[in-house]
Parts: sequence; C-alpha cells; structure tokens
Amino acid sequence: MQTPYYLIDKAPLRANMEKIAWLREASGAKSLLALKCFASWSVFDFMAQYMDGTTSSSLFEVRLGAEKFGGETHAYSVAYADHEIDEVLGHADKIIFNTIGQLDRFDSPSAGHVRGLRVNPGVSTSDFDLADPSRPFSRLGEHDPESIATVTDKISGFMFHNNCENADFDRFERMLGHIEQRFGHLVRRMEWISLGGGIHFTGDGYPLDRLAERLKRFAGENEVQVYLEPGEAAITNSATLEVSVLDTLFNGKRLAIVDSSTEAHMLDLLIYRQSARMLPNDGPHEWMICGKSCLAGDIFGEFRFPEPLKPGDRLSIRDAAGYTMVKKNWFNGVKMPAIAVRELDGTVRLVRDFGYEDFAAALS
Repeated sequence: MQTPYYLIDKAPLRANMEKIAWLREASGAKSLLALKCFASWSVFDFMAQYMDGTTSSSLFEVRLGAEKFGGETHAYSVAYADHEIDEVLGHADKIIFNTIGQLDRFDSPSAGHVRGLRVNPGVSTSDFDLADPSRPFSRLGEHDPESIATVTDKISGFMFHNNCENADFDRFERMLGHIEQRFGHLVRRMEWISLGGGIHFTGDGYPLDRLAERLKRFAGENEVQVYLEPGEAAITNSATLEVSVLDTLFNGKRLAIVDSSTEAHMLDLLIYRQSARMLPNDGPHEWMICGKSCLAGDIFGEFRFPEPLKPGDRLSIRDAAGYTMVKKNWFNGVKMPAIAVRELDGTVRLVRDFGYEDFAAALS
C-alpha cells in the first residue's frame, strides 16, 4: 500500500475495548467515546459493541456520533450558535451547556431535553498550560457553587473534565475527592454525572479494580449514573502512521526525510514540542526523522536503527490515533495519509484515500 497512511489495528483496539467493557460491568459506569480525540468512523461498528455511545464538542461531531456510532449521544460545546442549536438538539440524547449564560440563552429550545452543565472544579492533572481546563481565567465550565445552585432545577446532570493523560489512580482519587468536597451537595441533586476523559485506565498496570470500586462507590453514595468519556484510553497504541524514506543527508547529524509531515499529519508533536514514538528504537545508527514540508522544524524525532536508512525504507510511527487523525490538514499540499484497517485476522483493507480533488475541495 502506498505511504503515507494511518493503519488502525483492531487487535490492540480490541484489548482497550475489553477493558472498557469490563469496567462498565464492574462499576456500572457508562463509557462514551470522545470524538474530539478519535472520529475515524470506519471502526465505529466494532467499538460500539463495547461502548455506550459518543460525546462531542461541536455540531458536526454530535451528528457523526448519532449517524455512525449510535447508542447514547451527548452534545457538548464551549459555545453553541443560534443557527445550530436546533440541529444539535435533533441529534443529541443529552445536551451539556458550558455556561449558565448558554443554558439561559437556549432555555426555550432545549426545554424538554435532558440537559446538563459543565462544572470546572478548579484543579486538574494537566502538565501543559495549553491543555489545562483549570488554568487561570479558564472559560471551560462554571466554577462557583452558589451560582450553579441557582440553575439546578433546569438540569439533571454535571460534566466534570479535569483529568489529562492521568495514569495515576491515587491522583484521580484525590481529584474526585476534591469534587465531592466542593460540589457534593450539588451532585446529590443530579441524576447523572460525567467525569470526562483523560483517565488512562487502559494502560499497562493500571489498577482497574480500584477504579471500578471507586466509581461504583461514588455512584452509590450520590445516587447518580456515572459516565466516563475515554478518548486516548479507548484507542491508545491502536494505530500507526506508515511512512517511507524519500531522501537522506548529513548535516552534522544523519537526516532522513519521509513522505509525511508533523504539521500536517501529527500536529500535536509540534504543539506540545514532543517527539514521536517509534518501535523498535534500537541499534547503532542514530537518525533524525524529518517531514517533507517547508517548515524548518518539521521533525518527528531522533531514533536508533539496526542499519543505516536509505530511500525506500518503511517506518512505522506509533500512537497515530488520538488527537492525530482528527487534526490532519493540507499544509503545503502534502498528500493526506490514507486510512487503512488491519482486521483481527491480519488482513489489511484500505478504507479511505485522499487525492487532489479533496485538497482542492477544502479551499475555494
């Protein structure tokens, strides 16, 4: 298959799904796929066997969840526009407003729908200010318990989202304890609570049994239905970006240019100044892997190989599912990676390719 392409592998995806399904049975918490992280709907029918539905961040995402995934469809947005609210409500089972102002503004059209409010607990586990929902002056959710108390008769649930790539159960428990201490009297007025995403409970060694017990206890003590919104946890280690070496050169370091680009195909590497992951990453030959765009800093990272690289060599860049495929773009007109799926029997099928017509159609 011609590179570049994203390769979704159902075997590791199933391993994540089975952990999600086990947690659902053991804790009673429902799991909704966070489409902001992963929206490749060619595997939604597979994932829907293990998950309860989807949660969204925009009109297009809520529509995609309703049409392609099924199950429960939760709508959330930092702000809804007047012209889109009716369509959002037409696709959503629950709508979560970011502020009391939005709840009041759309009180009439949303009357009769299951409604919730995002609450900002003021603490988070994010190590990046850019992604910290509880950063100073955050616009993400209401933070004042007294203000929130005035609208509890209009809603039946809250959404808290303050975990970010949190693989530490004890840290999660402290965050939840803070929520209970500050907002517990309000939580007990609700019927359902979403604890958001960012809990890396499908990672190796995570104490899934402890998480299940804590979620079940939280639900029982507060008499609420708990929801989780796994994004990265649902698809971690389930996709690669397959690329080919186009050229090599030496400029103080050995450089290899591949037929892909960080800015176009793995944007978060640039945003968070991180290196890609490549396995295996072992051997006597160290190479800097570079993208083909004109951006000087278009670099995937430095890795080790058993043999020197040469044009035509194929490389697999790991963790190419979460916040990657949803952010791909046409910078420099670099060919957008195709999307392929490796089935459980090992066969690989191409599900989507992109060409010049797609590039031209994205502009005008």
